[in-house]
Amino acid sequence: MARVVVDVMLKPEILDPQGQAVQGALARLGHSDITSVRQGKRFELEVETADAAALEQIASTLLANTVIEDYSIHVEEH
Repeated sequence: MARVVVDVMLKPEILDPQGQAVQGALARLGHSDITSVRQGKRFELEVETADAAALEQIASTLLANTVIEDYSIHVEEH
């Protein structure tokens, strides 16, 4: 059994309005030293076997919109 973590983030060239809103709220709370915030998604999958090709297909076709998002896959063995 393994846990697979897929982190999905907007590509750097894509505007992130939610991240900008969080950054603005942080500044209003006195945290003006934070210069950038990017919002993303994290998926955790429990799998019997960590088939790299299958995980790549799942991430690229279902979990991420590869036109505007990048993703990374991390396998944590139990």
